[in-house]
Amino acid sequence: MRKLDNFIDMMTGHFNNKEQFDKMQKEGKIYPYAEHINTICNGKILNLPKDFNGKFIVEESYYETNGKRHASPHLFLITEREDGIVLSSYEIPEGEDKSTFSYGSMKNVDYTELKKSEKFTPALYHEKDGIWEGGSISQFTPVMMFKLWEKFSDSCLEVSESMEINGKRTFGYDEPIIYKRA
Repeated sequence: MRKLDNFIDMMTGHFNNKEQFDKMQKEGKIYPYAEHINTICNGKILNLPKDFNGKFIVEESYYETNGKRHASPHLFLITEREDGIVLSSYEIPEGEDKSTFSYGSMKNVDYTELKKSEKFTPALYHEKDGIWEGGSISQFTPVMMFKLWEKFSDSCLEVSESMEINGKRTFGYDEPIIYKRA
């Protein structure tokens, strides 16, 4: 559990890429301003099994490009295994608005009503010298692939995400988004 707690401590909180965004703007590059707000939400999940040792996290992701802000919320379960830390994705709970879901708006939900995402391949993370690194590749449909690679340290979260359709990237950037604690 010590490793799980260390991982959770690094990735929970409020983060943004303002420093990176400002640098990209000065260089004339198109890059999003992005925020991540990661909050443990086990207290809002009723009837967790007595021996439950994972942490559910609400991830509120906000991306702004050309003055347009887009929210991308997620519900994740983080657990510890012998071979590392696993991040599994869950569907936004029934009755919640997928476009505005946040920790603040989240209603209490029964554990038995939560549904694991069938399309997201759980991401596996390993720790080396105080830095956690890992990710996964998910085949959402026969032609749509999602790639996730992340690196977490005390100083920042580096996140590389891309979506490909028929082998062509439709979302993502050449450089990872570097989030610093706000």
